[in-house]
Amino acid sequence: MLSYDKRLKTLSQYLRNNMTDAEKMLWSKLRQKQLKGHPFYRQKIIGKYIVDFYCPKANLVIELDGGQHYSETGKAKDSIREDALREMGIKVLRFFDRDVLENMGGVMEGIWSCL
Repeated sequence: MLSYDKRLKTLSQYLRNNMTDAEKMLWSKLRQKQLKGHPFYRQKIIGKYIVDFYCPKANLVIELDGGQHYSETGKAKDSIREDALREMGIKVLRFFDRDVLENMGGVMEGIWSCL
């Protein structure tokens, strides 16, 4: 079982209740074990991070990147976060919000191939 920072619980719940349009669209495809029977969780706390989607069966995190991820600061934070997750043995897939909104088929193929 993965450890987590209990102080992030309230923020995680807030994020689950206030998902972006891209997160809502992707969640509609991931929920209820629709992909090869794999369960996914949204806004899951792993260590000191809250990830957008997590599949424990495949040890896979899916991150959706909005505008804040395009800046140099955002890219640096994402790199540190990915390194920490990979050190825990977790694979990280990143997609831009626009990819989900405009190319859901391609996004689903990428996820499917990791399962």
